[in-house]
Amino acid sequence: MNAITYDAVKIGDELPALQLPPVNRTTLALFAGASGDHNPIHIDTDFARKAGMPDVFAQGMLGMAWLGRLLTQWAPQSQLRRFDVRFQGITHLGHAVQCTGRVVEKLEHNGERCVRVEVQSANQYGQVRIAGEALVALR
Repeated sequence: MNAITYDAVKIGDELPALQLPPVNRTTLALFAGASGDHNPIHIDTDFARKAGMPDVFAQGMLGMAWLGRLLTQWAPQSQLRRFDVRFQGITHLGHAVQCTGRVVEKLEHNGERCVRVEVQSANQYGQVRIAGEALVALR
């Protein structure tokens, strides 16, 4: 990872996009095990259908984790000061998610030079599933 510097970053700069493979049952089961989120709506088709869903779907925190990966592939995790998201839609099986980010502000926060980055994940149809922002300290 090349070190991103405050002086080199410009408002409007885009982070390298993170393209993920289509969501599948294996991914959901592995995330359930890793996260401890064993809500059956994400891993049990019968349960999901009884709840009115067509099938199981991705955990919201899995989508947030992908956005975190986008950020930490751009700058070290140790420089992440804040990360907030809003869940705006469900990521269904077969959705191929792309995570993107854009620098929208340069500022000083608690004595550190930082950038505010807007992030979002969208499926292959361009539907935004999660949107949010992060505050990243840069040297």
